Amino acid sequence: MNFSKKALAISPSLTLKITAMEKEMVKNGKDVIGFGAGEPDMDTPEYIKQAAVEALKKGFTKYTPASGTMDLKKAVAGRLQKKYGLSYEPAQIVISNGAKHSLFNTFQAILNPGDEVVIIAPYWVTYPELVKMADGIPVYVEALEENNFEPNLKDIEAAVTDRTVAIIVNSPSNPCGCVYSKDTLMGIAHIAQDHGLYVVADEIYDELTYDSTVHFSFPSLSEDAFERTILVNGLSKAYSMTGWRMGYTASSKKLASIMGGYQSHATSNPSSITQYASVTALNGPQDDLAAMVREFAARRDIMVSAINGIEGLKCIKPEGAFYVMLDITGIIGKKCGGKKIAGSMDFTECLLNKSLVAVVPGIAFGADHFVRLSYATSRENIENGLERIAEFVRGLQG
Repeated sequence: MNFSKKALAISPSLTLKITAMEKEMVKNGKDVIGFGAGEPDMDTPEYIKQAAVEALKKGFTKYTPASGTMDLKKAVAGRLQKKYGLSYEPAQIVISNGAKHSLFNTFQAILNPGDEVVIIAPYWVTYPELVKMADGIPVYVEALEENNFEPNLKDIEAAVTDRTVAIIVNSPSNPCGCVYSKDTLMGIAHIAQDHGLYVVADEIYDELTYDSTVHFSFPSLSEDAFERTILVNGLSKAYSMTGWRMGYTASSKKLASIMGGYQSHATSNPSSITQYASVTALNGPQDDLAAMVREFAARRDIMVSAINGIEGLKCIKPEGAFYVMLDITGIIGKKCGGKKIAGSMDFTECLLNKSLVAVVPGIAFGADHFVRLSYATSRENIENGLERIAEFVRGLQG
């Protein structure tokens, strides 16, 4: 029996793998504290759930246009206008089954075999796989912790070749939690303009920024940036709707038409009920979102303070999303029960087995001297989990 070589080359998600291991241990009675979650732990706001019930009662349960309902496209365009001053027509919006699906559509629409996409590391684990699934080639540019994980523009310029088609910009970032400065974004915009590149702007965490941090939406930078940007967003994070599967793109009419046509054969329309409820989410009260942001900011402060109080570990304070990149460089080479910690996988496995704390290894994000912790969990879990990590580190040999 033969299998697709392309499919065999795709790596499964390490974040989902760690989460599955954690859930299996909990199922078997283990007291595991998990920091792997890529979703808010708060429930979907009640007014959104009630809208879904209303959709069911109204019989809004049939096919919709493949690229989304007109009401939802207008709601998305209205949000982008109100928040960023961006003027998109409904024909430029494609509604999909989550932002991951929107990214899938994007790369299927813009890449041909051998085309290159610049990806800034640390990166979300799925970016390289989505590029490869579209017969593209990921090209990596490392962003350093000492630069707040913002990329060096010269490194991006050096990575561009005559085969480069796009640059992925993820701000606020998963896994780093960094929010790119306007200067960095403008520099990327100029590189894209000079070389005729698309910018795939993944802004799924745009509502989750803290303190006085300002998020600049990439297409708002200039008229040229607006024309070449494929904006990707969704409702999963801001409205705690991860399981509802609701994402969208905003791009040129031509590209939106291509993605909509592709989606019509691949999946048809996203859930009619989710679309109905999403209109209510975008147009309704935003009090739950504001409360969630305040809570995440408080949890972030607890986690960062605790990490930087552990000898051998450190982190910088993230400005957005709900992740901390924990730098384990200070304990590389130490031993856990006779096993040498050579990188993030060793750290992750030893920590889970010995201390029942689940984190995500940085190797999944192209950063093997880090592990990612999510603070989308309770303050109690954060405090108890970090106590376990501190005890684990104190017990290492060497």
